[in-house]
Amino acid sequence: MSLFGTAKVSSTCPGTCSFCSRASHSEIPRLGVVSLLFRKGVPVRSGDATFPKAMDNVTVRQGESATLRCSVDNRVTRVAWLNRSSILYAGNDKWCLDPRVVLLANTKTQYSIQIQDVDVYDEGPYTCSVQTDNHPKTSRVHLIVQVSPKIIEISSDISINEGGNVSLTCIATGRPDPTITWRHISPKAVGFISEDEYLEITGITREQSGEYECSASNDVSAPVVQRVKVTVNYPPYISDAKSTGVPVGQKGILLCEASAVPSADFQWYKDDKRLAEGQKGLKVENKPFFSRLTFFNVSEQDYGNYTCVASNRLGNTNASMILYEETTTALTPWKGPGAVHDGNNGAWRRSGCAWLLLLPLAHLARQF
Repeated sequence: MSLFGTAKVSSTCPGTCSFCSRASHSEIPRLGVVSLLFRKGVPVRSGDATFPKAMDNVTVRQGESATLRCSVDNRVTRVAWLNRSSILYAGNDKWCLDPRVVLLANTKTQYSIQIQDVDVYDEGPYTCSVQTDNHPKTSRVHLIVQVSPKIIEISSDISINEGGNVSLTCIATGRPDPTITWRHISPKAVGFISEDEYLEITGITREQSGEYECSASNDVSAPVVQRVKVTVNYPPYISDAKSTGVPVGQKGILLCEASAVPSADFQWYKDDKRLAEGQKGLKVENKPFFSRLTFFNVSEQDYGNYTCVASNRLGNTNASMILYEETTTALTPWKGPGAVHDGNNGAWRRSGCAWLLLLPLAHLARQF
């Protein structure tokens, strides 16, 4: 509404954008209301056309206090503050019922009010009207309310099969409008993805799994961030399965490592026979990403071909490995007379008669 419009008077004041007057009649021309505040009959001075001085815009954050200042001098006889629709203060008299609006100063040099706990509906133009020798002057200031960013909607965590399409949404509010940034957070990389409310990933791969961080910022306060977890499901892939050589009587281990989401289930086979958990002399230990087959005391019957099968609801894979007999030729230090085979380590130790092997060598040395 312009300064020359009319202001509807009400008994309550819901906000500074609709401050009310305490006047008794329902509609009054605004300029007429202001003129009633000032005395008539005083001639207008020359040079008053630029008074009061122009005011800068006032910018505050939501919840803070906004101070509106109007510079005056000794020529001023009457002063008032108005918003778009009503009078807030006339001199020292408060015309608005909103308790957040208070008079700060009414001196020979300044006339200022304060709006406490500012909200977005307080934003808009405010007018300082002064009377100088019976000639009203006005100066306008625009109140700008900034609001910290707030994420009001974001996608939930999602689980999707490899190769599918993903659409993530992050909606935020704030004044000025916040900038939305998506980043991919993963152990291998932390990188910028896009600057948009919507993030589209076509044909997603397992490397693109992890957390996606939405950041909303508008320089009013620190950015606000929230994360969405994207789980990419894929069938098992066996990354490590090696054959192992073990001497008879030793402890032997076959290891099968597999990557899969969801985690793989493991099964072991010797030739075509499945190995059962708890089978005598064997132990099968299954973890989310590997399976270990342990032989506590390897016998001749244990040697052979073994197959590890890893499976989840998306598929299965297998790998074969061999447990074979390993012979050791390394000799241990002398232990005294007699030849002994240590069943625990499968190594032949030197006997006390081993010095006899040196005699032919000594004889040849004397000939040369």
